Amino acid sequence: MVDLVSNNAEGGNADHPIHGAGSSAKWFLPLFGIVVLAGLVYVAYALGSDLAEAAAVPWILLGLALLIALGFEFVNGFHDTANAVATVIYTRSLPAEFAVIWSGFFNFLGVLTSSGAVAFGILALLPVELILQVGSGSGLAMVFALLTAAIIWNLGTWYLGLPASSSHTLVGSIIGVGLANQFLAPAGSATSGVDWSQASSVGMSLLLSPIIGFAAAAILLLVAKVLIRNKELYEAPKGNTPPPLWIRGLLIFTCTGVSFAHGSNDGQKGMGLIMLILIGLVPTAFALNKTPDVNYLEAYKAASTQVETVLGKYVKPGVAAPADPKATVSSAVKTKTWTDATTPALQAYIHATSAEIAAYPSVEKLPNGLVGNVRNDIYLIGESLKLIDKQKLLPMSAEDLKAVTNYHAAVDHATKFIPLWVKVAVALALGLGTMVGWKRIVVTVGEKIGKTHLTYGQGAAAEVVAMLTIGAADHLGLPVSTTHVLSSGVAGTMAANGSGLQWSTVRNMLMAWILTLPASITLAFVLFIVLRQVF
Repeated sequence: MVDLVSNNAEGGNADHPIHGAGSSAKWFLPLFGIVVLAGLVYVAYALGSDLAEAAAVPWILLGLALLIALGFEFVNGFHDTANAVATVIYTRSLPAEFAVIWSGFFNFLGVLTSSGAVAFGILALLPVELILQVGSGSGLAMVFALLTAAIIWNLGTWYLGLPASSSHTLVGSIIGVGLANQFLAPAGSATSGVDWSQASSVGMSLLLSPIIGFAAAAILLLVAKVLIRNKELYEAPKGNTPPPLWIRGLLIFTCTGVSFAHGSNDGQKGMGLIMLILIGLVPTAFALNKTPDVNYLEAYKAASTQVETVLGKYVKPGVAAPADPKATVSSAVKTKTWTDATTPALQAYIHATSAEIAAYPSVEKLPNGLVGNVRNDIYLIGESLKLIDKQKLLPMSAEDLKAVTNYHAAVDHATKFIPLWVKVAVALALGLGTMVGWKRIVVTVGEKIGKTHLTYGQGAAAEVVAMLTIGAADHLGLPVSTTHVLSSGVAGTMAANGSGLQWSTVRNMLMAWILTLPASITLAFVLFIVLRQVF
């Protein structure tokens, strides 16, 4: 692969679309600077307040881990978000630097309003025992290995100007860590590697999204040509003249939508990893959600009692709870199987966990020494409940299944949460990253995919499809690649328009797409094994 950035684009051609900010960017940058400063102050204050409750804080290790996690999101910003601004820049809808600032701001907002579903969908790929022991040497090696591997590959593909996927890279890194964890496990142990059922659903979303992007953008452009008979929409920009106002508004709207959707979807990956770091290094402050409503613990106890009763209906006669119910439940989660002994074991495990916290009126009143163990117990119960309400390994009536689902939601509320300051920190990293190093990817998308200049209609079709696809994936809790969807959408419009494709670029993009998984898996695998010798 070679650097795809043309000399003209990076050189002194003042008329090139990627040069020139426009006077409007002069006020926007100071405004965003104020937002960044205010965000940093808030993050520092909120983090300090949370850590004030911690029994002990490993400051150096915590700072290094957070720096690497936010570094991943920073690289994600200038690597992936460049795709969102390529169309408005090359259609002269917005001056280049203003477009990047604008996109960064809406990435910021997208992160702040995200649900968290994608974050924990990604984490579900990790081996359960590594999540439960994230503060151990193996847990720390996991976090540092997968983040470092993802950053290395993202920087490499950015340097070559290749629109590779940060989502693809992170999934590969997680799989590499899981495989390495299984490789290092003692022979005959029940150590889990990769949750292949979860990996297959994530893999399908990453595989199908570029195909959807290509086909949908091509169809949308062809439909638009039939319904919107305005020649200006299907013509390339003339000189430095911006497009007609209505076309410009459409392109800016779609750029904004893609940026917001990217922040909402991609930003969550960093959030989940930061929560792993916080839970592992400062469990007394972050292992359990300490900000639910005041009646949460009572509601949790009531839901657990109801589920104990429901599970009792499905315990087979003569099958007693094992001596170590936690071990039985843990084995079921690792092997994704359900036996006759699993039902009474889960019933006993839920009862023991609820009894352990029954003496305390709220989560805040739990002793520091108990928080980590309670969190792990509740998390493991949640993973076992997936085998019932998601994978249907224990057939139940609809009414009983509803009780399990309600209890599962209460369990997740206790262990799967993201503090506001974490969202703000990730939003800042992603937004700032958008404003750095964007030119390489922008030039590839704008100049190197098709043989002709990007038209207004092509830019709008690719952006609309990317915006809707990413938004739908975010709603479903699935990670998709902004890079794959948008760059394949541009390629689809070029094919539909008969413009022709630059096959050298398409070939390099396909190679990056094909190599991302094996490369990131290998990097993470090796780094995990090396770091296990350190931690």
